Amino acid sequence: MKRAATLSALVCLLAVTAAAPAAPAAPAAQAAPETASRPDRGIDRGIKGTLLDSVPKNGVLRVCTTGDYAPFTKLDPAEGTYTGVDIDMARDLAGSLDAKPRFVATTWADLTKDVAARRCDIGVGGVSITLPRARQVYFSEPTREDGKTPIVRCADKDKFGAGALTDIDKPGTTVVVNPGGTNEQFTRAHIKKATIKLHPENTTIFQEIIDGRADVMMTDASETLYQSKVHPELCSLHPEKPFTFSEKAYATPRGDDEFQEYVDQFVHMAKHDGTYAKYEGEWMK
Repeated sequence: MKRAATLSALVCLLAVTAAAPAAPAAPAAQAAPETASRPDRGIDRGIKGTLLDSVPKNGVLRVCTTGDYAPFTKLDPAEGTYTGVDIDMARDLAGSLDAKPRFVATTWADLTKDVAARRCDIGVGGVSITLPRARQVYFSEPTREDGKTPIVRCADKDKFGAGALTDIDKPGTTVVVNPGGTNEQFTRAHIKKATIKLHPENTTIFQEIIDGRADVMMTDASETLYQSKVHPELCSLHPEKPFTFSEKAYATPRGDDEFQEYVDQFVHMAKHDGTYAKYEGEWMK
């Protein structure tokens, strides 16, 4: 009788145990939060590592460039090759990283977007620093100062007087501009009476002035100096005193601080050891 009671009690105990809720599992270990003392520098979420490591490992530096803005970037369509001040600099930068450059064609409307989306590692080719662009990409130490200035037919220099905006913005004057960049932004902001003519081909836009289909283009002083050298019939107006102040630099992906700092140092050294001046002199003089 005593044994039966014991077995009955055991059965009841097992039943109670089975019905009881399971004890909560121990919490999983959590990753240590990112802190200022342990920053995740150079790594975007979903991006492993920095270009400073991956470019040498892959042996390729992907360079976005428009190819339509001599003296900084110029594409030879027949050969499919690029030349220019910033193309030479990009080759040197790639070499310093034990890599070769792979040039990626882009447009002025898409250049910083392509860098931001990491379709390329760096954007070069006379890229002006602007605040809207700086919201998309990092910019390196500037390579040079620049600013918007007019270029006209030399035969029409007297027509435009001192080359002031009031001398240009008149009915009967046609101002030609390439779309999608700072030239268009400046022109639309300041030209209200003259006719604005969009010309999508930056490589042929100066021919519009030479052939009389336009009278003026306002672009960076560096480009007007180069184009007046290539086309003696064109004259740059007051390139030493442009309407605006701007700086040119190279665009790199946001978040990759290590790579940007390396590009900064590369540009700094090239500007002070004569490398950049040498490349620019080959095109501008």
